[in-house]
Amino acid sequence: MEARDLRQTYGSLTALQGVSLRVMPGEVVAVTGPSGSGKSTLLHLLGGLDVPQSGEVWWAGERIDSLDTQVRATRRAGRVGLVFQHHYLLEDLTVLENVLIPSRLAGTRDEARARDLLARVGLGGRENSLPGVLSGGERQRVAVARALATRPAVVLADEPTGSLDRNNAHAVAELLVSLARQERSGVLLVTHDDRLATFADRTLHLLDGQFTDSVPAFL
Repeated sequence: MEARDLRQTYGSLTALQGVSLRVMPGEVVAVTGPSGSGKSTLLHLLGGLDVPQSGEVWWAGERIDSLDTQVRATRRAGRVGLVFQHHYLLEDLTVLENVLIPSRLAGTRDEARARDLLARVGLGGRENSLPGVLSGGERQRVAVARALATRPAVVLADEPTGSLDRNNAHAVAELLVSLARQERSGVLLVTHDDRLATFADRTLHLLDGQFTDSVPAFL
C-alpha cells in the first residue's frame, strides 16, 4: 500500500498536509499522534473509505482513489483487512458468519480458511456462538480473524486495542502482528498508545497533519 502527497481539509481545518508513506509485505508500521493530528483521516483515505482532495492512494499497484465507491468497496473486500477499536461484529450472526463477511463480499467465500483462522486465534469450537456470549478480548480476536479472511495485502488497524484492558490489549496486538507477518500482510497500526507502537518495525509520528519525526515516511 502506498500513499502519495495526501492532502485533506474539512472547512477551515487542515487534516493532512502532504503525507506520503508505503507499507511493504510483512512490515508493521505504527502511526502515532495525539487526537486531532490526522490519524483517522489518514486511515480512512488509505482504506478507500474516503477519497483525498489531492494526492494518490495505491493498492497492489492499482490507484484506487480515482475509482467509484462500489468498485473501491469490492477491491477493499479482497485486498484490505480492517480492524477498529470496537469490533463491529454483527450480533445476529455467528462468529463464523462474521469472519466470512469479507470473503462473501469479495466473492471468494472460504469457510475452511475462516475456521482455520478462528482456531489460530484460540476460538476453535466457538464458530456457532453469537458475539453476545464472548468477552471483549474474544470479540476483538474474531475481528482480527475477519480482517485476515481474504488474505489481504495490508491490514489497517485503528486503535485496535483501545477498548481492551492491558492484558487483552497486549494479547490482541501480538496476535494481529504475528498472524499478519505469517501471512505476509503489511500492517498499519494507528494509535496514540506508545505501548502498541512497540510491536512495529518502524513508527511515524503525525502532528497537525504532517509526519514530524526523523524516520523517513517514504522508503
